[in-house]
Amino acid sequence: MVVLSFFLRERAKSLGRNLALVCLLVLVPCPPFAAEQAPLRVDYPDFWPFFSRDDAGKMTGFFYEIVSEALGRIGVETAWHAYPWGRCQTNVQGGEADAMITVPTAERLAYSRTHSDPFYRKQLVIFTCADHPRISEIKAITGIDDIRDGGFSVITYMGNGWNEENISVRGIKTYETPNLKGVWLMLAQMRGDIVIEWPGGAWPDIRAVGVERDVIQTGVVLESMPFHLLVGNDSPYADRLAEFNETILVMQRDGTMERIIDQYVREVDWSGR
Repeated sequence: MVVLSFFLRERAKSLGRNLALVCLLVLVPCPPFAAEQAPLRVDYPDFWPFFSRDDAGKMTGFFYEIVSEALGRIGVETAWHAYPWGRCQTNVQGGEADAMITVPTAERLAYSRTHSDPFYRKQLVIFTCADHPRISEIKAITGIDDIRDGGFSVITYMGNGWNEENISVRGIKTYETPNLKGVWLMLAQMRGDIVIEWPGGAWPDIRAVGVERDVIQTGVVLESMPFHLLVGNDSPYADRLAEFNETILVMQRDGTMERIIDQYVREVDWSGR
């Protein structure tokens, strides 16, 4: 009987200790699980065939496809938001968005980081008004200095970093419009002498505003603009840019880049006629 009594007392003590441990585990909060990282947010200006949404709201465009494919290969999800170009830059600078796709400039690299190799180079061609009185001189331009020395003015859109660093800085008169399509309306009305743009993106907008008979594409190619993914300095994705760069190089070698671009080149009549 004494042995049984001792056993029961020990069993009660053991149950009490276990109960106390359970209560402690319930009362002490467990550390939270790490929050799942939000998708990389890319802000972009609607500009087909680079990036746009179709009538069903689906993202399209070869910049969109290239960047999404490369980021997907390194396990990064994306979310795309359309804004006017100036707002895109402000959003990245302020941390509201993670990234944008553009040409790196000193001003942009003050608040963002990028990778070494451009994923696309965009040829810049001179356009002018079809009945411009100095059209022969415009077609004879061989470089930016000729634009300045000839006293020609340039029409562009607000926030065009390439224009700021290559045209305005040389003292060339520049007229700006808030939106891309407005550039072609101004040129058709001869409110400036030339526009410097990529034909693949220019002609859809020229046709959209109905000035294809008033604007001509010259054979003058000034240079090419290197396009990169720029990620804000404070974005958690800024450290993934080296992986992104390696991936786009692989995509160039394995034919993915060419396949994506060719799909859109076939959709665009770059000649303008």
